[in-house]
Amino acid sequence: QVQLVESGGGLVQTGGSLTLSCAASGSIFSINAMGWYRQGPGKQRELVATTTSPGNTNYADSVKGRFTISRDNAKNTVYLQMNSLKPEDTAVYYCNAEIRSTWYVSRYRDYWGQGTQVTVSS
Repeated sequence: QVQLVESGGGLVQTGGSLTLSCAASGSIFSINAMGWYRQGPGKQRELVATTTSPGNTNYADSVKGRFTISRDNAKNTVYLQMNSLKPEDTAVYYCNAEIRSTWYVSRYRDYWGQGTQVTVSS
């Protein structure tokens, strides 16, 4: 069984910062990409940032220059450093990972965390 657990959400003022973390645990064989998605009020879920095992990163245009994704492979953890937060960043943030389980090693599967709320006051 594989589980992703997010933490670090909360309430901040415009211009503030938050750091989200997501730790994967369980029967993990390997992890390829890890990333963050978000879903704001009345919006569809959208990609925020992703990083692959080799370290390549990809960001949504709306967060470039403000958010930084990083990972600690030894801890199976991905982070999202969010700076200069804006009210439009308010959303539930979801962790995503492409993981090969030890019980299913033939291909990667997508796993999702439960989400953590980020609220930016105006």
